Amino acid sequence: MSTITTVEELAALYGTPVPTSLAKEVDRITPHYRALIEASPFVALATAGPEGLDCSPRGDRAGFVRIHDETTVMLPDRRGNNRVDSLRNIVRDPRVGLLFLLPGSGSTLRINGKAHLSIAADLVESFAVDGKAPRSVIVIEVETIYFQCARAIIRSELWNPDKFLDPADLPTPGQILADLSNNELGGADYDNSWKTKAKESMW
Repeated sequence: MSTITTVEELAALYGTPVPTSLAKEVDRITPHYRALIEASPFVALATAGPEGLDCSPRGDRAGFVRIHDETTVMLPDRRGNNRVDSLRNIVRDPRVGLLFLLPGSGSTLRINGKAHLSIAADLVESFAVDGKAPRSVIVIEVETIYFQCARAIIRSELWNPDKFLDPADLPTPGQILADLSNNELGGADYDNSWKTKAKESMW
């Protein structure tokens, strides 16, 4: 098997970046990039730590990633499973990557930067929804920001309703948990109760 082992070999294979791929990258949130962030209801958060890498889905009402200024964004840490993989990584290695998705649009937006966790009472309370505040807020210093071209979205037909999957054709979380825990966890009861549980603990 042939393997690329140097950046020189990589450059020889792929050549140089096209000018537009470099021009779109800046170190601040421009008005156009602000519009994309404020329109997005979903972002994937990538982090790194001593145990390895993590990529966590984060979703909320559009604009939930708050723009503090042209080099800072803030992301509330909403209720979840308390694994805190991303947060554990951030307190030990501040490097993060964000990938914003915009339903119906081919454009995506990427941010690379450094993060820290804030538990300042006034800040976490400012992110409260229905009277429920997050326990912490991820504060991200933007180092680079740029849009990603639409090829991946187009190829995947991500927003094409004709390509949406039927959940009945996929294993359920309850089935997966039951299989992995020798039926000690999960099962049909887990699946049947999840929607109610999630609704009660959404924020």
